[in-house]
Amino acid sequence: MTVRVTWVQPEDLIGHELRQAAEDGRDAREIEHRWYAAGGAPAPERAGASKPPAPRALRALAGRLLDELALSASPLAVDEPTDLAAIRAACPHWPTSRRDPPPVGAARLEAAWLGRAAGCLLGKPVEKLPLAGIRALARATGNWPLTTWFTARGLPAGLAAAYPWNRRSASTSLAENIDGMPEDDDLNHPLLTLLLTQRYGRSFSTADLARLWLDELPAGRTFTAERVAYRNLLDGIEPPDTARYRNPFREWIGAQIRADVHGWTHPGDPAAAAEQAHRDALLTHTGNGVYGAMFTAAALAEAAGGEADVHGALAAGLRVVPPRSRFAHAVRTGIGAAREERDFDTVADRLHAAFGAYHWVHVLPNAALLAAALTHADGDFSGSICRAVSGGWDTDSNGATAGSLAGLLAGRPDALPERWTAPLKNRLATSVPGFDSIGFDALAELTYQEALRP
Repeated sequence: MTVRVTWVQPEDLIGHELRQAAEDGRDAREIEHRWYAAGGAPAPERAGASKPPAPRALRALAGRLLDELALSASPLAVDEPTDLAAIRAACPHWPTSRRDPPPVGAARLEAAWLGRAAGCLLGKPVEKLPLAGIRALARATGNWPLTTWFTARGLPAGLAAAYPWNRRSASTSLAENIDGMPEDDDLNHPLLTLLLTQRYGRSFSTADLARLWLDELPAGRTFTAERVAYRNLLDGIEPPDTARYRNPFREWIGAQIRADVHGWTHPGDPAAAAEQAHRDALLTHTGNGVYGAMFTAAALAEAAGGEADVHGALAAGLRVVPPRSRFAHAVRTGIGAAREERDFDTVADRLHAAFGAYHWVHVLPNAALLAAALTHADGDFSGSICRAVSGGWDTDSNGATAGSLAGLLAGRPDALPERWTAPLKNRLATSVPGFDSIGFDALAELTYQEALRP
């Protein structure tokens, strides 16, 4: 029997790197021709590995071509730096760190944890499905526009076959079977961030995060850029090269889903939150992938201060992103579409027309959708997570981040609708050591202690 490890095989990575080259302006036509002329295949469209595995000679060629592609520089790099000093220099409105940040209470943090979990859980069963499938499944059960959990009850067999639920999530994330919050990388990584600050403090280094992963994170619980970086660590490659070596996922959404605790524990201080998220993101991402983490941390920090609405939080996030970057353009596009259209389906259609060429896990389309969902919902919790999920792409990650920010704005657990919080049963499943079955109230208290850390 062959063990097929996803997200790391050269013959799968090369197609994604060719796509990345086209997106960041590098001319890879000659390399692309050599790959396809040798019998190579495009990147898997939605999965992490092609079938069947490539012959040994083709795998070797893929490795050589990946190394050749790494030698070519992106013409967009001048507007999309990864170095923190260069990012700050590119941001004319970089926020000033506050000497007297407002406090954030455990109740607000519990609402953020609950919001992140509920939004993630809402998106889990339809992860990887196309937008048309998400709409069809919800409409068939009378749940469109989306207002509550997905369900298989009453779903026509033909539709269920055409758009199957996510196989890893269907047994734990439909209305009829939710029993607490099941494990998900969108919750595992915030737990790891909590461990990171507990163990190393706010001045942790990227190498500290690498050590933590090797100590506490099972390799099988990593995906895309995180799995590549993990493999690179095991091969003796040190950060920040772990984010660059044969890593075509370096501008995908993974760093963004790790940013919440950085924002939650810096209430009213988006600059400090963004800088902390930057050190975290460098392990796995570059450019726009890093901006996703910085934007999210800054927006959440602004919301955690309790003095801003959702629009102010998004504006704070944009202040730590280079304004000429594709990430900033995506966020501005999402906000603009949300302000111009009353119907969110029309907003989503506009964004899919503008960003549909990107992979569904890439940070850019998801940033546009997240910004649009939060803007359109105007701070309403249910509206925020439902819009974020109903727009497709990385449904559980977008739902989680939307729920996190909207939960902070709600300010306390009982301000969140019970239909979202009751099924969670104050219980989170995880493979992160020391946290399995922990309650969200306990997590809030632990996070509060980190927010008090000098």
